[in-house]
Amino acid sequence: MYICGMKGITTTIFTHLEKLPAVSETNFFHSRELFAISAKTPRMKPYMVVCTDESGKVLSQLLAIVRYRASILPPYFFMHCRVMGEGEYTSSDWRKEDLFGEMLQALTKKMGSKTLYIEFSHLTQKTFGHKLFRQQDYFPVHWMSIHNSLHSRLPEERINEKMQQRIDNAYARGLTTEEVKNEEDFKAFTKLLHQHHWFKPKRYIPDNQFFKEAAKTDSCRLFVTKYQQHVIGCSVCVYSQGDAYLWYAAFRRKTYVMLHPDTLTIWHTIKYAHQNGYNHINFMDVGLPFRKNSFREFILSFGGKPVSTVRWFRCSIRWINGLLSWIYRD
Repeated sequence: MYICGMKGITTTIFTHLEKLPAVSETNFFHSRELFAISAKTPRMKPYMVVCTDESGKVLSQLLAIVRYRASILPPYFFMHCRVMGEGEYTSSDWRKEDLFGEMLQALTKKMGSKTLYIEFSHLTQKTFGHKLFRQQDYFPVHWMSIHNSLHSRLPEERINEKMQQRIDNAYARGLTTEEVKNEEDFKAFTKLLHQHHWFKPKRYIPDNQFFKEAAKTDSCRLFVTKYQQHVIGCSVCVYSQGDAYLWYAAFRRKTYVMLHPDTLTIWHTIKYAHQNGYNHINFMDVGLPFRKNSFREFILSFGGKPVSTVRWFRCSIRWINGLLSWIYRD
C-alpha cells in the first residue's frame, strides 16, 4: 500500500515479513524481530509503516500491532491497534516530526474502521507530535511511567532497610528466581500469567506462542520465581537500545503472602538488568495517574522515578471519539 505524502517520500505499509525491506534493528519495539514474533502469534497482526526516499533508502519505520480480543465473560470481541513509541529514524536529512506525520497519517488511514481504537504509548517526550495527533483526531490521556536508573547507584542503595530485609528473608526461606529454561517452567509461567490477569480484561496478554518466540531471541528474557519447585511469580523483560523494559509480570501474592513473591520477582529483574550493564529499567504499565495506586507505590519502593506521560487514542466510532476527546481535552 502506498500513500503519497511529502515530495520525495514514499510511505509504505507492510504486512508480510518476506516483503519487508532492510529496516533498522536498534529499537526492538519497531524491529523486524518483533514483527516476526507478532506474525507467528495467533490473534495478532503486525503492520510496519516505512518511509523511503526516491532511491529506496529507508528513512523511518513504525511498527503497529493489531490485537484481536475476545471473551465469553464478559462477552466482547474487538480489535485494537497498539504502537509503542514514535518509531525509529535513520536519516538526519529529514525532520523527525515530518516523517512521523507521514507514518501517522498512513497508519490512521489504513486502520480506518478495522479496529475499535488505536493507541500510541511510551513516547520519549510528552509533547512529541501533539499537533500531528490532533490533526488526525487523536486525544491524549495522562498516564504514569516509572524508570530506575542503574548506572549511577547500585540497586541496593535505592531501597530501604525494610525492603532489603524482606528480600533477604525470601532468599533465606528458599525462594529463587531464574530464567525459564525448559517446557515445564514455560507451562507454569504462562499458566500463572494468564490466571493473574483473568479478571483484568483491560490488560491484554498475548497467546503463549508470543512468549515462546520472544524467548528465542536475545532481546527478551522470561523469569520465574519458585518456592519448593512451585512457580509463584513470573516476569517478562525486553532489552532495547541499552535499556531494560519490564513488560509483563504476575505473582501469587495472596497464596504466598508471607513470602512476597512480587518483591523477589521484581528485584531479580532489576538486578539482572544491572548486572548485564543496562542503563535503566522501565516499568511499562503502572497505570493512570490516580492519587492512590497500590501497584505504582509498590514499584516506586524499589527506588524508581515517576514520570508523567500521555497516551494518544483514536476511536473509530466518531461520536465516541468526539465525546472522549471532549472529556480528555487539554
